[in-house]
Amino acid sequence: MNKGNTRYWKSIGDLAETRELSISEDAGGEEQRSMMEILADEKNETASSRRDFLKWCGISFFSATVISACENPVKKAIPYLTQPEELTPGMATWYASTYQHGNEYCPVLIKTRDGRPIKIEGNPSSALTGGGSSARVQASVLSLYDDGARYHGPLKHAEAASWETIDREIIGQLRNAAARGEKMALVCPSLLSPSTMALIKAFREAFAGLEVITWDAVSYEAIRQAHKESFGLDLVPCYQFDQAELIVSFSADFLGTWVSPVSHAKQYASTRRISEDKPHMSRHIQFEGTLTLTGANADERVPVKPTQEIRILMALYDAMAEATGNIGLGAGAVDYDVQALAGEILDRKGKSIIVCGHNSKECQMLVNGINAMAGNYGRTLDNSAPLHIGRGDQKSFERFAGKLQRGEYSAVLFYNTNPVYHYHQPEMIREGLEKTALSVSFASTRDETASHCTYIVPDNHYLESWNDALFREGHYSLAQPAIHPLFKTRQFQDSLLRWMDREQDFHHFMKQYWQEQLFPKQDAYPDPASFWTHSLQAGVLDTGLATQAMPAYRSGSVREVAMALQQMLQGEAEMEFSAHPHLAMGDGTHANNPWLQEMPDPISSVTWDNYAALSPASARSLNLREGDIIRINGQGEWPVLVQPGQADGCLSLALGYGRTQAGKAGDGVGSNAFPLSRRMAGQRLLFGPVDSWEKVGDGHRFARTQTHFSMEGRAIVRESTLDKYRMDPSAGNELHAYHEKHALTLYPEDHFDGHHWALMIDLNACTGCSTCVIACQSENNVPVVGKDEVRRRRIMHWMRIDRYYNGEADKPGIVFQPVMCMHCDHAPCENVCPVAATMHSKEGLNQMAYNRCVGTKFCINNCPYKVRRFNWFEYARNEAFDYHMNSDLGRMVLNPDVTVRERGVVEKCSFCVQRIQAAKVTAKNERRRLKDGEVLPACVQSCPAEALVFGDLNDKSSRVAQLIKDPRNYHLLEELHTLPSVGYLTKIRNPE
Repeated sequence: MNKGNTRYWKSIGDLAETRELSISEDAGGEEQRSMMEILADEKNETASSRRDFLKWCGISFFSATVISACENPVKKAIPYLTQPEELTPGMATWYASTYQHGNEYCPVLIKTRDGRPIKIEGNPSSALTGGGSSARVQASVLSLYDDGARYHGPLKHAEAASWETIDREIIGQLRNAAARGEKMALVCPSLLSPSTMALIKAFREAFAGLEVITWDAVSYEAIRQAHKESFGLDLVPCYQFDQAELIVSFSADFLGTWVSPVSHAKQYASTRRISEDKPHMSRHIQFEGTLTLTGANADERVPVKPTQEIRILMALYDAMAEATGNIGLGAGAVDYDVQALAGEILDRKGKSIIVCGHNSKECQMLVNGINAMAGNYGRTLDNSAPLHIGRGDQKSFERFAGKLQRGEYSAVLFYNTNPVYHYHQPEMIREGLEKTALSVSFASTRDETASHCTYIVPDNHYLESWNDALFREGHYSLAQPAIHPLFKTRQFQDSLLRWMDREQDFHHFMKQYWQEQLFPKQDAYPDPASFWTHSLQAGVLDTGLATQAMPAYRSGSVREVAMALQQMLQGEAEMEFSAHPHLAMGDGTHANNPWLQEMPDPISSVTWDNYAALSPASARSLNLREGDIIRINGQGEWPVLVQPGQADGCLSLALGYGRTQAGKAGDGVGSNAFPLSRRMAGQRLLFGPVDSWEKVGDGHRFARTQTHFSMEGRAIVRESTLDKYRMDPSAGNELHAYHEKHALTLYPEDHFDGHHWALMIDLNACTGCSTCVIACQSENNVPVVGKDEVRRRRIMHWMRIDRYYNGEADKPGIVFQPVMCMHCDHAPCENVCPVAATMHSKEGLNQMAYNRCVGTKFCINNCPYKVRRFNWFEYARNEAFDYHMNSDLGRMVLNPDVTVRERGVVEKCSFCVQRIQAAKVTAKNERRRLKDGEVLPACVQSCPAEALVFGDLNDKSSRVAQLIKDPRNYHLLEELHTLPSVGYLTKIRNPE
């Protein structure tokens, strides 16, 4: 090698790849060539140009200046004194576990690198979720490293204390209270863990007088109560949307936040996915005031106020009763053809499903009656294997709150619940805690209730804990720690065992419970030890469903139901509010998670905010403009957002915002809508009349990621109807054939000898849930930029969910479209980069070489899909962006297989090339070819609806190769002939 141009290499392969750029070999020896000649073109046959000179400048002059002027950052590494046998540095280790929070549930797999969890994925072994997950599940790994909000150890009067002191004082007070027969209470949400419930039962026996109050901030209690009235069974049925040909929903956002959206999305998508071999799909009708994710996916959406919605429900019950010879309610006429809907339901006897999202026992009883008359129980609704959710008891909590305020309790313990924030009368809890001798919070992170408690004994994060869950009868799952506790915290269950003076820890308690209670229910493993080991490895256990006779439906007193509903409807007003859980925030527990705060709302595309959504007509009638700030019922202030599709006379508010003790990312974001909820007949309703409102400000600027909703006449999303599709499978996609026929190009024909990676997206299956957005952010170290930067259109997400309207503003149709880098075979960005920082791989990937990029942004300007992102700042280690990348602990979540980009560098979707390479290495080591479906980018793996399919086009038997031949397949902006590697299947609706 020429000594004047020394090349350093690290492997034979590296030397072979770089030899062409360093030397030219011939029989006569070595001949050095200039970089100008090398960069002239691929074959070095033409003279250099001005563009070649810029390449040379970018690679040489600029890089040399930067490198010589900057020092490499110091990277600290602590070697293992004794390396764990099961750990190989640089290799991932996976643990099966379970995410659960109150009624939320998802079996997961935890990816750890060098002992730290970095990624959450759904467990494909779960029969309920099938490997899907949600945005909150994906983001839950970030909360593990929240050093600002997580408690670092036990506290007494907000001051650090030792566990020995805390335990001694709490045990003493609990024993004294029990000995004196004083009242004590443990307040918790619905618990899915059977072993935890067994432990709490033992704890109650150890401390006589302890009450267990179960209360949910967002409750499904009414469903359970209604089934007890209708069938004598205190349960929540298992909803089987995959068995339904007709879905009728009254404000149940079952694809977003209601009951079990992960499993519902999988079921729903299976009924919406069509092909030439299966040219039929379910029909979905949605009645609602708020434009929800589920409503946006409906074939027919009827925007109505909550009270009007209940009237339609009552009228539908009467129509069904009349058609089936049952007693009706005597409801009045409504502005909807319920007779036709009743006929449609009865035409699909046993193949429809009717659901309701209101926490009203009477509404749920009507739904039960309609489902019973439609023959749906035992088919689309399963009472034999119910869901173990919705155990909250509002009346018990109301009694508790009153007694607490009067000072009747000597000890109160709060586990995983925050009534000072969630309860509509928080002053009752605050006043009561001041009168209580012993108040204990097990909160793992800061919350409003813990700040008023004497003792804080912080629980572990779920990734640091042992646990189990029983979400549906017969379907169990396990949770195990993937990391040692980062702080001086202790699992809630271990605290109870310690206070009971048990030597046993919860791990052994739970293991014993499983071996005694669940081992006899299976016959796959011969002994308890192997049963436990295999269950822990799989993460899930299916013991089979216990068969039981289905009780006959009993209508109960129709007159009493009618009277209760009429009383509820007396609150009908010209303007009504409707509060709903937010897709990202949920009940607000995750408010300090910046990934979730910056996740665009799929409907409004707003980040870092909640708002009062009004229809265009309502905004005009109230003389309000977008950005005006209003106070509602004297409880809080919200900026107005004008939302197409919102019901006239309905003002919608998202729950989960307005936290005051959440942490640096969650404090002061939005307003709390829980105080607006109202109590009626022992039930907590999240809708009601707007008794008063006033404008208190204006000029609020939303941080939105999509402000332009028009396709400007371009066929960006394409759709058709089912009847047209049956006549012509390419219905709605006629332009595809036209553009294919008239395509002209100056590019040479592309050849990919090995793999040719591609992604197909079924617009019929995509619900717009944004799980893929957070999964991509987690996998690829995408930074959080904050509200102000989002306002400047500088969000860094590698993929986005575009939302388009069609039709009229008061009742629009909605289509969601995931958009990421198209990985064009004729990529416009590659032509204009002066330093060859963006280039095409031999496998069809458009790649970025970050250390070449000099930030000209030519590629961004030349990208017709606007999917490339520019780092305006260094987001890591920057106090101006004080999120997770600004602390040593927060950076532990970063994926070491993906570069953390510096300021001035362009970045974009890479199809998770690190996953592609890892799968190729695995296949090579096992001396086999890659299997179809073995490579799953983060977006594909996380999608609960399986709307995204990734694979190799050169593998003609692969799913993606088959889907690209589908007559519904098209590409974005086909007229440009950029030959994207991302295809879309036309949206088909079933309006009938």
